Amino acid sequence: MQRLQGKIVIVTGGGGGIGGATCRRLAQEGARVAVYDMNLQAAELVAADIVAAGGTAAAFKCDITKRDEVDAAVAATVDRLGPIDVLVNNAGWDVFKPFTKTEPQEWDKLIAINLVGALHMHHAVLPGMVERKSGRIVNIASDAARVGSSGEAVYAACKGGLVAFSKTLAREHARHGITVNVVCPGPTDTALLAGVAEGAPNPEKLLEAFTKAIPLGRLGQPDDLASAIAFFGSDDASFITGQVISVSGGLTMNG
Repeated sequence: MQRLQGKIVIVTGGGGGIGGATCRRLAQEGARVAVYDMNLQAAELVAADIVAAGGTAAAFKCDITKRDEVDAAVAATVDRLGPIDVLVNNAGWDVFKPFTKTEPQEWDKLIAINLVGALHMHHAVLPGMVERKSGRIVNIASDAARVGSSGEAVYAACKGGLVAFSKTLAREHARHGITVNVVCPGPTDTALLAGVAEGAPNPEKLLEAFTKAIPLGRLGQPDDLASAIAFFGSDDASFITGQVISVSGGLTMNG
């Protein structure tokens, strides 16, 4: 079933674990995928995989913290692929430290990537969706935003802000036929998690603790997230907006 046939989709952080899996899944669903990443080579590898499998994709270098790069990438995407139907804000970065051990320059980077970058993307893409009175936005937050996470205070604050921002936009743009929903990963087997673990005194013990805490007994895989993102990006979710879903193996259970 190709629920996204012909849809033009942007995925930020598309060269990474969750982003790459999402790009491939959306392409399998028929989407024409714009793979955004500040690492152009990583984005090109994902786009090449999609094309080799018979899909349509293009790679774009984009540092979402820089508004001029965002505007240029969105304009290039529209020129090459067409008007944007779905925006997936996936790019993120984290550092694993107690708050009192962090430094202001780390806060600046965390906020720039995890919150301000997403604001740039929304601000660049939303006007076109409003004009066409159609669109799907899927924001990738974190279960840290819902229940907190020791060692991730500023990251959690950014992701909590993204959740609140998403709910507000969902209200503002419902009349335009635009839905805005949030997917919250739990611990997921990606390079980002590996990097977070490296900052801990005992990385192996931390990853073991994460796994033991998950009722389904394993870390999440990027494809687990891609499935939920594809749903929210499709017309199957056309009557769902302002919602937050955890994809965490039951680590958090929010009513």
